[in-house]
Amino acid sequence: MDYFVVYFLAINLVAFIVCCYDKRAARRSKRRIREKTLFLLSAAGGAYGMFIGILGCRHKTRRPSFMILVPLFCVLWAVLFALLLNYA
Repeated sequence: MDYFVVYFLAINLVAFIVCCYDKRAARRSKRRIREKTLFLLSAAGGAYGMFIGILGCRHKTRRPSFMILVPLFCVLWAVLFALLLNYA
């Protein structure tokens, strides 16, 4: 259980940093992070960090795919976490 919590915190921190980095790169016309990578980070458990990055940096807010899928990943991870707590 402890490893799961450490992983969950780390992946969310990474997702937040990557989201903010991509926003900064967009403003400076530098190399961007692929949307596929951002979705993979969210699906791998970084959905909360990505969602905070989306709202905090105002990044990808006009993209319906991000505004639907990232919160959906948040819900799925909340359910998974609740199930893990129930059965652990």
